[in-house]
Amino acid sequence: MYIEFYGAAGCVTGSCHIMVANEKKILLDCGLFQGRDEKEMGNEEFPFDPKTIDYVILSHSHIDHSGRLPLLYKKGFKGDIIATKATADLCRSMLIDSGHIQEMETEWKNRKRMRLGLQKIEPLYTAKLGELTSYLLKGIDYDEKLELFEGFQIRFKDAGHLLGSAITEIFIKEKEKEEVKIVYSGDIGNIRIPILRDPSIIEEADYIIMESTYGNRNHEIIEQEFEGLAEIIEETFKKGGNVVIPSFAVGRTQEVIYILNKFVENKRLKDIKVYVDSPLAAESTRIFEKHIDYYDDEAKSLVLKGDNPLSFDGLYFTSSVEESVKVNKIQKGAVIISASGMCEAGRIKHHLKHNLWRKESSIVFVGYQAEGTLGRSILDGSKKVSIFGEDIAVNAKIYNLPGLSGHADKKGLLNWVKGYKKGPKEILLVHGDKDAQKAFKKLLEENGFKARNMGIGEKYYINEADESAKDTKARLIKYISSIRDMDNISRDEILEKVKNILYDDEII
Repeated sequence: MYIEFYGAAGCVTGSCHIMVANEKKILLDCGLFQGRDEKEMGNEEFPFDPKTIDYVILSHSHIDHSGRLPLLYKKGFKGDIIATKATADLCRSMLIDSGHIQEMETEWKNRKRMRLGLQKIEPLYTAKLGELTSYLLKGIDYDEKLELFEGFQIRFKDAGHLLGSAITEIFIKEKEKEEVKIVYSGDIGNIRIPILRDPSIIEEADYIIMESTYGNRNHEIIEQEFEGLAEIIEETFKKGGNVVIPSFAVGRTQEVIYILNKFVENKRLKDIKVYVDSPLAAESTRIFEKHIDYYDDEAKSLVLKGDNPLSFDGLYFTSSVEESVKVNKIQKGAVIISASGMCEAGRIKHHLKHNLWRKESSIVFVGYQAEGTLGRSILDGSKKVSIFGEDIAVNAKIYNLPGLSGHADKKGLLNWVKGYKKGPKEILLVHGDKDAQKAFKKLLEENGFKARNMGIGEKYYINEADESAKDTKARLIKYISSIRDMDNISRDEILEKVKNILYDDEII
């Protein structure tokens, strides 16, 4: 039995891991690389044959976890994609929307390529392929134990990250060996996030594959972030500008609507106009309203009283391109929520183009911005950015409200691990940049846990000592051969790295 890591390992996006057990291959997530990760790894090819994958277990519908499923289908995968019922519903819309974005972006690139005399390129996949892939989705409930094949069972627990997001408990029984329990965290949610329940605590595991996105930092108290958002809107409107919120269409947009709904109802924000400019966000909001059984107690109580927390006077959903263009022409007094959350594609780029250069406007980030994305560039203080080939000055006031993130922070991640009463033997860290992974590994070890940072292409063996030894040798050879490309590396640094590899693999 072993696990191979092909995405979101030493980076945040492109979540993709393969489990091999009882002669079957199970894919944990199949997400898009974004930003710098996309430039370095690319999305066009898989380092494995999709035809050999028997099942996909999908933790949640965000595009960095689901976005390459249509490509997997395109290249030959035809098995079941197992997810919660809410994730399956959201993913059906997301994959079609993602295919549409792929087509639109490719069409724009091809116009430029034709003017340069270059050959046309094909989209990664189309909306039609997204639709066809959605037929493979099989939704199950939380706490329902499902046997995918002999010796392999799974059970979903609420991850508290997004409607339907799941922590996956995996029970594996190989011939003549004891049962092994592996927990795949997916993305662990922040506590007290609107609408969602807090992440489930799992009591035992032999091994954990765990995210580490915010493994090196803590969030502000979420209620303070709510108040901060209201203050930003008030101050921006006084200056005569707009508030633009780049937001993931699925999850974060609904949470922001929920927060604004509270401020409208308690009269903190009066006569406010909020434009949600994303057809996917509109569709996702309808899906949220369908799955109130996934809500936390507060949100469910509001619905049962007849108060829809995802609707209020002054909230407008735009669908057509013409409606979106009209929003672009609004000069002041508007809150514009649009996707994508990292500003890499979609209508948000148009709204940034019309507002970034204006000193009276504000841009508010409410989610993680991966390295190499337009959103990260703005957040890091760039004075000028390129949008649709045009240089745009960054004069607007830039705000970051990480407390609204759907990800647990360093403290939340550690508390989740401390909830285990038995185990784990080792925690395999993924879904974090190298600094976050390194910092969180150190924190775990300081608290008595054994942890290992997984990288792209690494293989981790369970109950196979001989193969583990071979893997250790391969890792040492790979590291030693890379030393020639390193400048000013000391003997002590080399010895420390070698020691860490041997320690990770229980050789010393």
